[in-house]
Amino acid sequence: MRTQVAIIGAGPSGLLLGQLLHKAGIDAVILERQTGDYVLGRIRAGVLEQVAIDLLDEAGVGQRMHQEGLVHGGFDMLFKGERHRIDMNKLTGGKNVMVYGQTEVTRDLMEARAAAGLTTIYEAANVAVHDFDSAKPRVTYEKDGKQHEISCDFIAGCDGFHGVCRASAPRSAIKEFEKIYPFGWLGVLSDTPPVHEELIYVNSPRGFALCSQRSATRSRYYLQVPLTDKVEQWSDQAFWDELKLRLDPEARAKLVTGPSIEKSIAPLRSFVTEPLRFGRMFLAGDAGHIVPPTGAKGLNLAATDVKYLSNAIIEFYQDKSEAGIDSYSERCLKRIWRAERFSWWFTSLMHNFPENGAIGQKLQEAELDYIIHSEAGARSVAENYVGLPLDFGQ
Repeated sequence: MRTQVAIIGAGPSGLLLGQLLHKAGIDAVILERQTGDYVLGRIRAGVLEQVAIDLLDEAGVGQRMHQEGLVHGGFDMLFKGERHRIDMNKLTGGKNVMVYGQTEVTRDLMEARAAAGLTTIYEAANVAVHDFDSAKPRVTYEKDGKQHEISCDFIAGCDGFHGVCRASAPRSAIKEFEKIYPFGWLGVLSDTPPVHEELIYVNSPRGFALCSQRSATRSRYYLQVPLTDKVEQWSDQAFWDELKLRLDPEARAKLVTGPSIEKSIAPLRSFVTEPLRFGRMFLAGDAGHIVPPTGAKGLNLAATDVKYLSNAIIEFYQDKSEAGIDSYSERCLKRIWRAERFSWWFTSLMHNFPENGAIGQKLQEAELDYIIHSEAGARSVAENYVGLPLDFGQ
């Protein structure tokens, strides 16, 4: 098989890249080792920055997002038992975020790809990338017991943290930066009305909590838990009881509980790969970087990578220029490190670190108090949360 771009990974970044290339008349094949149902079954975050919203519109898949997504102009920060609102819309000159689940983004992109009759190969086993340091890259895989090969001009590694693309980069040419946090997020999805119309970020001596939503009737809640905890240890009742202990009295009274429809524990890490280009292979999304979910940056950073990469590939074919390809890694990494910094800072501010003792909690509360009483402090949080402009610092 011959294609212009071989995309490894059918998550939102791979599907979005494929859709943008298709719009520009560029052929791309997507390979995915899992089934489509498995990909859709992944429960992920769902706060979209304006950059991601605009990009989904550009890809022609934004209609349902605008119909069903929840526009948020702010969020609450709860500490010392009281809630304080960060008015993002006011502080950033009218910017908002959209709450729309990553699963729904993936579904919209899948349906658009299927409707256009584009090739996505699910359950592709033993995917391997070859000759990406040459002008004739290749990808091999197994399907239904047969070996297949795809020749292409470019390989896009959108295959996540554990994917084959980053693992195939020469060790001498790659640097990896990582921080593992000493806790995870226990998440529960429930068909219950949200406790509040906007997100509530909770700093509590008992640990962090987050009250989020997917719709007016579906809620998503998180608790900070030790990495040693197992999902099986947490009954629904135990989860709700602990969440109530971390909330303020008003939220506690309004909380509607119910059976969980999904429950999982996710570890937290900060991770960056440098560079993101190896010859004619490019890394995008989780293949190149991971952020703790506190700052809601993961999907948005992936969308930015895809924007830069799609522009670069389109420029290569339409203008016969390699300028975008040559600057891809540098441009992405500038934005990635800014998002990594904010996500690390926000995580450090909102979570309980037992090794820091009582003074650590007091220092967090003092910084939170400064943020809510300082327009400059609140604006810094708001600007980073809604997302920095694409051309910021470029």
